[in-house]
Amino acid sequence: MKQQRELPKDPIVRDLVLKARRQQLTRRTLLAGTGGAAALAALAACSTGSDEPNGNTGLTPAEDLSDTQKTITWANWTLYLDEDDDANHPSLDQFVEKTGISVDYKEDIDGNNTFFAKIRDQLLLGQDTGYDTFCLTDWMVSRLVRGGLVQDLNAANIPNKKNLVDDLANPDFDPGRNKSIPWQGGFAGVAWNTEALPQGIKSLEDIWKPELKGKVTVLDELRDTIGLILMAQGVNISSNWGDNEFANAIDYLQQKVADNWVRRITGNSYTEDLERGDAIVSFAWSGDITMMNYELGYDKYAFALPDSGGTLWTDTFSVPMGSPHKKNVETMINHYYEPEVAAEVALWVNYITPVLGAKEFALEMDEEVAENQLIFPSDETLSQAHIFRSLTDEEDSRYNEQFQKIVLGA
Repeated sequence: MKQQRELPKDPIVRDLVLKARRQQLTRRTLLAGTGGAAALAALAACSTGSDEPNGNTGLTPAEDLSDTQKTITWANWTLYLDEDDDANHPSLDQFVEKTGISVDYKEDIDGNNTFFAKIRDQLLLGQDTGYDTFCLTDWMVSRLVRGGLVQDLNAANIPNKKNLVDDLANPDFDPGRNKSIPWQGGFAGVAWNTEALPQGIKSLEDIWKPELKGKVTVLDELRDTIGLILMAQGVNISSNWGDNEFANAIDYLQQKVADNWVRRITGNSYTEDLERGDAIVSFAWSGDITMMNYELGYDKYAFALPDSGGTLWTDTFSVPMGSPHKKNVETMINHYYEPEVAAEVALWVNYITPVLGAKEFALEMDEEVAENQLIFPSDETLSQAHIFRSLTDEEDSRYNEQFQKIVLGA
């Protein structure tokens, strides 16, 4: 009989674990009421309350069965891995053939908060979440790292880690990338249907025109939507802004929702709104728009960073405490840090690769796409995008509660 894990010593975390054991919350229940804010508050409670990574939850990694169980379950966002006409993933097939490790690849992430809500109970208990790895955004991964909810990565199994670009090698939440490693990065900006709006969008104020009322969607990622609004209000989102600036941005968004300018606040499914014509303009992620045009065979949609600036983010591999296949995941990460493989993925997903040397291979494969500033950005392009500053645990919980009230009420 499997023994129950020892309760964490921290009284706040112990109380959470006991509650989770008594009550299994469904996603529908969790997202009711305070919804995503409750999920974030729970995750904040698991944090050390300091800037130190390695939270003390009392959890221990699952026994690694990789040597006998050659399998991985990998959760990712939609349109985020190279695909052929038969819906196979060539780079993943190469890995499976090379290593004999099978991969159940699932496009199960539509938003960081909703995905966390889905795996919350198992994650907090250190149990198997059903996923051996997932690629959440750095801000969420930082919460998992500080909360002690993810395993240490063995660098010896990832020799290609040396190919990680320097700028991403030492984030404040995980110096040396011992518990996380980037998958892809990208920009958040504004996308629009060029047939319905041939004049395009240059500033955020261009969105709020009478003909676009009810035809706008914004992202359910706080750092992207509020980040874009803050920059339009003249705030440097990488600096030490605070409650007053956040309140101004929240009030701005709330007013646009109340006045029915915003059709939906959503994750990746904003692409469906654009395709159906339900939306003409969307706060959007750069690679999605390039991929939508590729599938159409012409440039029906455009993407741009507003003149006030766009956000820059990274989605990142991590291995939850309950995964029994960490070594298998490390082997797969090493495969994707081969520059040639990274180039193959980048040219298909149209996001920014974190792998040094990938552009050289990309130029040989498709010179035109390799020169795309949204995939291999120059220093000038990068200067127009900004990283949302790190939030304290208290800010993260409080700001998300305010943001989620608008998301759930939209």
